[in-house]
Amino acid sequence: MARPVTLFTGQWADLPLETMCKKASSFGYDGLELACWGDHFEVNKADETYCKGKRELLEKHGLELHAISNHLVGQAVCDPIDERHKSILPESVWGDGDPEGVRQRAAQEMIDTARAAKRLGVSVVNGFTGSSIWHMHYAFPPVPAEMIDRGFEDFAERWTPILDEFKKLGIKYGLEVHPTEIAFDIATAERALEAVNHHPAFGFNYDPSHLGYQGVDYIEFIYRFSERIFHVHIKDAKWSDLPKEAGVFGGYIPFGDRRRFWDFASPGRGDIDFEEIIRALNRINYTGPLSVEWEDPGMDREHGAMEACEFVRDLDFKPSSQAFDDAFLKD
Repeated sequence: MARPVTLFTGQWADLPLETMCKKASSFGYDGLELACWGDHFEVNKADETYCKGKRELLEKHGLELHAISNHLVGQAVCDPIDERHKSILPESVWGDGDPEGVRQRAAQEMIDTARAAKRLGVSVVNGFTGSSIWHMHYAFPPVPAEMIDRGFEDFAERWTPILDEFKKLGIKYGLEVHPTEIAFDIATAERALEAVNHHPAFGFNYDPSHLGYQGVDYIEFIYRFSERIFHVHIKDAKWSDLPKEAGVFGGYIPFGDRRRFWDFASPGRGDIDFEEIIRALNRINYTGPLSVEWEDPGMDREHGAMEACEFVRDLDFKPSSQAFDDAFLKD
């Protein structure tokens, strides 16, 4: 086995963590990537005793822990805040719902997440950043360049103090490049890095599914940001070869509807070229976990999670330590 195979618990947060541990172990996973919602990992409770208990629970089930993820709170750091955020945020972060207050409390919670990660003994926190300019990504009415510049400046102003605390603690922040974030493709990922002056604590939780259906070169992403790939999600997406009723933007149609141009798929059942991803990860010497983020609106999740674990184990391989034709050489 070249890398540990883990399961992200974000889509399983309706289950108690102990139940999730039992399931993940029975599915064959090496470990979990804990979501900071549900009871899986609660940042506001994460003192030394709490963190020790979480570690012991995973160890009881033979599970490793390499990363935690706080996507939902991270989203609120830069977003224009509205009623949608209330449903995803802890009450302590939402407070009275005043937008700037929410953003400030979210920023503090992300710093607290880094401190909790340190106590927990992991060195990577994954998540989102939010974006004050996502609603401008389709440039009409015409968007002056200065407005986009200001969006990246806002990101840098809000996230640099957070990242400074991450750096002090020796924790890395992996942004999952994704629509609605400050970075959603290669071009915006480069701008985000530039905006924070290539901060050593800032990098990426690589997830090809969000790049593939957009038409972004998800293999080139690995090479372009080889030193900034802090964590990897194994997540698949499937898109149509033919025009559909709803295109890349989705037409306000829910996931799972056959009229969509694209949808998420259980790993190995979509259009992402995972073998080429593994070869690229080998070339950049990525040795961290391969974390399954399982989403497929047309499949039972327990069947899918078990199948995905087997798929990743069969997929992953160590790089060669010698040239294939060395055997032909004479001394």
